[in-house]
Order: sequence, then C-alpha cells, then structure tokens
Amino acid sequence: MKKAKKIFQRILPVLKNKYVFTTLIFIVWLAFFDKNDFISEYTYRQQLKNLKKDKQFYLDEIKENKEKLNELMSSPANLEKFAREKYLMKKDDEDVFVIVYNTPAKEDKYIE
Repeated sequence: MKKAKKIFQRILPVLKNKYVFTTLIFIVWLAFFDKNDFISEYTYRQQLKNLKKDKQFYLDEIKENKEKLNELMSSPANLEKFAREKYLMKKDDEDVFVIVYNTPAKEDKYIE
C-alpha cells in the first residue's frame, strides 16, 4: 500500500501540469473516441486484407477465363467440343448420355 501511495505522490505533480494533462486527454481521445480509433483502424486493415485476397482471386479467374476463351476461339473443333460438353448439344443422329456423380462439382468446370 505504501508503494502505491509513493508512486501516486510522484505522478500527481506531473498530472497537475496542464500541458501533460492536456496531452494525455488528447491521446486518450485519439485512441478511443475519434472516428479513426485503434479498433476502427484494425477493422479497416482486416477489410483491406480481405479485399486484396478477393482482388487476386478475381484476377486469376479473369486470366483463366481469357485462356479458355482464346482456346475456344482458336478452332471450330474446340468450340464444338465445348458446346457438346457444357450445353449437351448433339447432332441429329446421336444420343447423349449424362452421367451424374454424387459428389458436388464446380458448375463452370467441364470434364476433359
């Protein structure tokens, strides 16, 4: 108890200084009550991190889709193959058998 009292007696004159007191109030205000407090900054950084991940995912998807588009437009045989597999198109004299697996598959991926 005596140690706490000694510490308080050492700090009290410093806190009575109006400049130190004003600076402490200012720091507390910025840290907890301002629009850009520590919690908000942490939240914004987490959102930025997630948005960067999403951006990279979509850039990869765009690249993959451009490659598929170039492959499809490169020859009529590739376009016919894609139409037959993806949209189940067929010629008049053909029969189409669709095999459905129990495991979930991506909708945009086609079996090669």
